[in-house]
Amino acid sequence: MLPLFPLPNVVLFPGGLLPLHIFEPRYRAMTADALEGDRRIGMVLLQPGYEVDYEGRPPVYPIGCSGVIAHSVRLDDGRYHIVLRGLDRFRIVSEDHARAYRRAAIETLFDPALEDDDRRDMSDLRASLAAFLGDSYQPLSPMPDAEFVHTLAQSLDLEPLEKQALLESENLCLRARSLVQLLEMKRLLAGMPAGPDVRH
Repeated sequence: MLPLFPLPNVVLFPGGLLPLHIFEPRYRAMTADALEGDRRIGMVLLQPGYEVDYEGRPPVYPIGCSGVIAHSVRLDDGRYHIVLRGLDRFRIVSEDHARAYRRAAIETLFDPALEDDDRRDMSDLRASLAAFLGDSYQPLSPMPDAEFVHTLAQSLDLEPLEKQALLESENLCLRARSLVQLLEMKRLLAGMPAGPDVRH
């Protein structure tokens, strides 16, 4: 069973780094249990309307991302500062309610290997993303495709639901294409000239 940490505004991607402040008693217990076990926690996004049942088990999106606690500090009052490193996308199969915090049986979701056509598409998509990023692309250029796409998805200033849609994309090419389209939309909404053509 994977402990679940549902939040209304945070989406984790594989390879991403996520600092978290753990203060609610149920999630302090979750963190303590994770640190005594395999250090894994599953990040999931709360669905709209969660406020009416926040203390209970409000609905979450079924696809999330597991992370391992890469760093932790326990404060004197029992709170924690932790850093999660994203591992794998997953789908919730069922939930267990035996503890104060939520746990789930999950199915790990793996991106299929890129075929030749996909690799060509990915090359074009990376070029489009590089054009959007300008000079800030250079430090990211050596990254493998998955790390590159997930780093951008994690770090760019996108709405939580936009990030959730990226996380739910069925494969890496779709995720990269959706990311390009999101950036193009934001460019247009800001009244900037259109960027590179991303139709493939």
